[in-house]
Amino acid sequence: MLNLLLVGGGGFLGSVLRYLAGLLTQSLTGSTALPYGTLAVNVLGCLIIGFLGGLAQHRQLFSPELRLFVFTGMLGGFTTFSTFGYDTLNIARSFDQPLALLNILLHISLGLGAVWLGYWLSRWC
Repeated sequence: MLNLLLVGGGGFLGSVLRYLAGLLTQSLTGSTALPYGTLAVNVLGCLIIGFLGGLAQHRQLFSPELRLFVFTGMLGGFTTFSTFGYDTLNIARSFDQPLALLNILLHISLGLGAVWLGYWLSRWC
């Protein structure tokens, strides 16, 4: 039961932060053609999980309970891969396949790059 509460509480916080970060990013870009808010939270979430995952591996800083709360709950609620899929489908359905492909390429390249960068940065802590 404790594990469910840890994941659920972390997921709640992550989801609220995702919503706020997405709104802020979309308002700063002023664009509705490409879902920059989704892209921003996915890349930031990848950076954070890479960094914290590196710290967890190199420094053993996370208890199993904290891992559930942060990695599964909070970051699981913060990143929006399902929203990315839905946004991409909607772009493609509007017959803008080049923009849909750009959205896919940006998420994959920036997301994987951010995981690598976060992991690399964790070595300096």
